[in-house]
Order: sequence, then C-alpha cells, then structure tokens
Amino acid sequence: MALALYRKYRPATFAEVVGQEHVTTPLVNAVDGGRINHAYLFSGPRGCGKTSSARILARSLNCEQGPTSTPCGVCASCVALAPDGPGSLDVIEIDAASHGGVDDARDLRERAFFAPVNSRYKVYIVDEAHMVTTQGFNALLKVVEEPPEFLVFVFATTEPDKVLPTIRSRTHHYPFRLVPPTTLRGLLEKTCAAEGVQVEPTVFPLVVRAGGGSVRDSLSILDQLLAGAGSEGVTYASAVSLLGVTDDALLDEAIDALAAQDAPGVFRAVDRVVEAGHDPRRFATDLLDRLRDLIVLDAVPEAGGNGLLDCPPDRLDLMVSQARALGSATLSRLADTVHAGLSEMRGTTAPRLLLELVCARMLLPATDGSAAATLQRLERLERRLSIAGGEAVADAPVRDVPVREAPVREAPVREAPRPAPAREEPAPAPEEPSGPARQEYVRPSQRAAAPAPAAPPPPPPARRAGGGRGRRGPPRAGARGGAGAPGGGPPRPRHGEPGRAIRPAAARRRAAAGRRAGGGPRPAGAGRRRGRGRGRRRAGPTPPGGRRRRARAGRAGRSAPDRGRRWSAGCRPPGRAAAAAPGRRVPRGRRPAPR
Repeated sequence: MALALYRKYRPATFAEVVGQEHVTTPLVNAVDGGRINHAYLFSGPRGCGKTSSARILARSLNCEQGPTSTPCGVCASCVALAPDGPGSLDVIEIDAASHGGVDDARDLRERAFFAPVNSRYKVYIVDEAHMVTTQGFNALLKVVEEPPEFLVFVFATTEPDKVLPTIRSRTHHYPFRLVPPTTLRGLLEKTCAAEGVQVEPTVFPLVVRAGGGSVRDSLSILDQLLAGAGSEGVTYASAVSLLGVTDDALLDEAIDALAAQDAPGVFRAVDRVVEAGHDPRRFATDLLDRLRDLIVLDAVPEAGGNGLLDCPPDRLDLMVSQARALGSATLSRLADTVHAGLSEMRGTTAPRLLLELVCARMLLPATDGSAAATLQRLERLERRLSIAGGEAVADAPVRDVPVREAPVREAPVREAPRPAPAREEPAPAPEEPSGPARQEYVRPSQRAAAPAPAAPPPPPPARRAGGGRGRRGPPRAGARGGAGAPGGGPPRPRHGEPGRAIRPAAARRRAAAGRRAGGGPRPAGAGRRRGRGRGRRRAGPTPPGGRRRRARAGRAGRSAPDRGRRWSAGCRPPGRAAAAAPGRRVPRGRRPAPR
C-alpha cells in the first residue's frame, strides 16, 4: 500500500517546516539557548504543522547531540522519532477527543512522575487539547504548574479559546497560520518533481485554491490527482472534472456576456453549467473568485507580477481586458450581488432558479436603487460618451470670443400715484354709559323655549339699609323677563353674545326654586343638571331631600349674613314646608346637618 504524500513528506526538522517561520525561529533559538519551558501551546488551522512541530521539538530535546535544533538523525532517539519511525516510550501522544475525562487526566498525572526510560525528557503531546473537559484540566493543573524537571507538555489545538485559561497562562503560546499560495505552490512543485510525475502548470492554482492554505489538504488533493493520472500526467481537464471546479471557459463566457449586457449569453452560460453537471453554488463561488481577481487587477494593474494573483501570463492578459471592459463600479456591484445570492442559496431546493435570479439582478442595474447601481449607470454613461468622442470634444481648444457689453438703457421713472383724499366719516354717536348691570344666565336647555332674544336687565336698585331681608339682585319682571312680559324691557342677548353676564351659581339655584314654587309649567329639558359629579334630576316636584342636597351644595356661594337671613324671616324647616297651603309660597331653607 502506498504511503500518503502528507506522511511521506512530513518535515523532520524545523528547517523543513514551510510557511511557519514566525514559530520555528523562536523555537530554534530557545532550544539552542537552553531556555526550554515545561509547557507549550501550539494553535492554528488544521494541516498547518502543529503536531509535526511538536514531534520535531521532542526529537530535538532527546537527541544525543542535543538539545539541539538540528537533530543528528542517526542516534536511537532520532531514528525512533523520525516521520516513519516506530516511536519512543518517552514521547507519549494522547488524543484528547477520546482521553479527555477526569479519569484519564488522573492516570496521566500518576504516570507523569516516573522518570523517562532512555531519554533526556519525557514529553506528553496532547492533540486536540480543546476537547479536554474542565474537570480534566483542573486535574492536570497542579502537574502542569509544577512538573518534574524531566517533564514537558505540548498541547496542540485548533481552538485555543476553549483551553482553560489557567492552563493557557502556564504555557508558551505559538500560533500557527495558513500557508501563503506562493509558498504552497512551490512545495507542490517540489513534491511532484520528487515523485517524477508531470503536471500541467494550470493545475497548481486549482490545487492551491482547493487546499485553502492547508499543507495537508493540498497534499491530499495532489495525491488524489497523481493517483488518477495517466501516462501524459495530470492535465487541466482531468483536474477540473475531478475537483468539480468550474472551467475557465465558462467563467470567461459569463464575464464577457455581463460586460456586453448580453442577457441571452449569460443564461446560456448558466444552462451549460447545469448541463455539464456542475453545482450552481460552486459556479457562483468561482464567479465570485473571478470577480475578486478582476477587482484586484483593475486597482493594481501589476498584480500578476507581485504575487497578488496566481495565474499564467496568457490568462492574465485576458483578465486585464475584462477588468477594463467592466469598470470598478460595475465589478463592485456584481461582486456584491453574487455574494448576496450565495447567502440565499444555502439550504435551498432550487439552486438553479436562484442562480438565474442573481444573473437577472446583475443585468438590470436600473431596477436597483442602491448607490452601487447608480455608480454603475454613471460609469456606463461615461464610457459611452468616451466612445462617441466626448473626450475629443472636451479636449478641443476653446477660443476666446470677445464679449460685447449690452447698452444699458435708463428705464423711465414713473411718478407714484397720489393718494386719493380721504372721506370724512361721521363721528360715531356717543354711547350712553351703562352701569355694571348683572344679567341673568339662560341655560342651553331653556334657550329654545324663549320666544325672542331678551334684553339685558336694568341696573339693580340700591340695597335697603334696613338689614337686607329681601332678595339680592334685580327684581323679577314676569316669568322670564322676555319680550311681551310685563316690565320685560328689550330682548336679552343670547349665549356667547357681547353684553352677556353670567350669574353666580347661588342666584341660579334661587331662581329655579322660585319657578318651581310658583307652580308654573316647566320647560322641556329643564330638569337636567349639567354640573360635574351630579346625577340627573327627576321631573316634577323636588323632594325635600333634594332641596337639602342643593342647599348643602350651595353653601359656598352664600355669605354668612345671607344664610342667617333665611332663618330670620320666619321660614319653616324644609320638612314642614310640604304641609303648607297649596297656594302659599314657602321660602327655601336649610336644616343643619347632624354631626
């Protein structure tokens, strides 16, 4: 059985580790200088050399010529710890995914204090350290903090944030990174040369992009291509069909159709993608990658020579022409549209339908009201003007034409019209002084019953000096003092007209009591009371209790002499007023409320 490429070409020294110089250089200096720590933490993405570096560190520490950063490779320890070696009893690798419990940690702690068998150091390599439980880390805390002199821990993990902070603070943390595309391509070319297999140059960008910066993933993909290669080696067509990536011819067809606003060409390219059995999501991903390359080329024309883009020279010229045909604003909007479409394609049952909708949105910038679509339309207009000769017209010399000053004509001055003589208006007749007369208030329910508007009442006569047993205010003249009543006078103004005076509440209550005692007919709606917090009065004679409530409510409106005058007139209490003669008018009084 053939050995996998990532195992066959695993690095044996720090110098063979590619793309991780920021980690290997400090480790080499620490080993050569004798500043060896008791615990290390290697973190980073998968396939970037964490476990291989841990083995190299253990090999460098236990070499008979060391500790040294360049193991000899001939001693028993170096041979046992070689990439294809059997291993050593003093270097123990533990998979924390299956040995991360508290019992496994307790067992490790008990065996850690035994001295190494035939090596200088006893090294524990804990892979996938983020899978160790909190209880397991707590069980290892004491031995990691104060280990014996011969004990070294190396924790390797892809998620360092999940490692217990108390453990992470007691280690030297070295973060690994993804390998750059240029470095990874050089490693792949060296591996193919060592294997003696011919590979087309256009295949390496596909392998590097599929590997995503991981050395192990890239070597696994290359191993698959080498295993299925024929006598002619690995070709571009076989790599495209095996990896499932979109052919560059389809991408070029779609880009050219978008640049020319050729809707039939875009949808024909989508149909060819589907008919060839490609995944619409993968086509959208590859289209987004191509748009990214075009954006970089439009911004940096020399991107192909400084490592920003990894593509052959013949493809580079074609991509430069495509970037110029589209423009910066159009490329930016197309990339945003494809990116949004990729987010919508996740989990969909009709990816082709969504891909066609994305293509329709890319072809119709006028329907989009965003700023990117507006910039795309402006850029298109500028390109059309430049093609039609707008630049030549703009660059033409402008002749200086003498400007003639127009003669200034003096406008005739018109005399302002003289104002017409003002007419002498007759002086208004002097108004007769009116005294401060207090007018009666007419409720809204009684206005309809009044036959005509009433005139303001005459001024009240002076009060008698004898003690004031009479009624306050002007004497009543008729039932309402309206027109036609004896002594009625001129009609009174309506509610809201000037000259209208509002009587106090006590006067209104006394007038209402007098009308009821006179026995006259009550107008419609007169039994309603419009005060706040009061109930609706019943029609007909008011019971004594109602009089007491009204009298009690009107105490605030009467002065002390007025209340005393009611009882001094010889009036009977309200309870005895019901037994009086039918034609006799009984004044209203107030019975003191019991306390």
